[in-house]
Amino acid sequence: MSIAWVENFLWGSLLIVRVFAVALVLTVVWGMLGASAKLSKNWLLQRVASIYTSVFRGTPELLVVLILYFGSAMTLTWLVKLVNPAVKFVDIPPFWAGALAISLIVGAYATETFRGALQGIDAGQTEAARALGLTPWQIFAYVKLPQMWRLALPGLGNHMSSIIKDTALLSVIGVEEITYTAEMATALTGKPFSMYMIVAGIYLCFTTLVVFLVARLETRANRYLVKSR
Repeated sequence: MSIAWVENFLWGSLLIVRVFAVALVLTVVWGMLGASAKLSKNWLLQRVASIYTSVFRGTPELLVVLILYFGSAMTLTWLVKLVNPAVKFVDIPPFWAGALAISLIVGAYATETFRGALQGIDAGQTEAARALGLTPWQIFAYVKLPQMWRLALPGLGNHMSSIIKDTALLSVIGVEEITYTAEMATALTGKPFSMYMIVAGIYLCFTTLVVFLVARLETRANRYLVKSR
């Protein structure tokens, strides 16, 4: 493999890190909103959250990426043409469309992870916090949230790995990550096995790093439980 392709794979790997960072933040947002909605007493919020998780967990991930990318382009073009009919076409940059699509997909699974974690908190602690006069927001921020993260970490680690692996889907909408680079390299070199093995190795390094980091975070989060035994 030439030096030129090494550089392309490095840039593609950096792009994966950027997509991962954006998608992870959005995944946590959608997951927390979805979990809160499912646990709320408002039937409408519960219904919306259920539809969200059913749709994005039940639809193939590649289709979600394609529908969101091309659907958003059609919607934006239609809206802009209402203001300026001379506009021919408007779309969301593939990077942002891809990161949003991945976050919505993984966020649907994170919703159930966070919901289970919130339900795993001892109800007596919430009652004690209310007795101390804490507001609902204070109870969430100081009582529920710290414990929720400890319980959610194993599942969240799986979701982080899913985000990393799902970035491979973004080559279909023109995001120049390492799968896209391998496709271009294969077309020019005629060595698909070598190129895709390199891609597999890079993804394996990323997911191994995620597993290692999550394991360290779990150890840190559970350190007080270990000491109390």
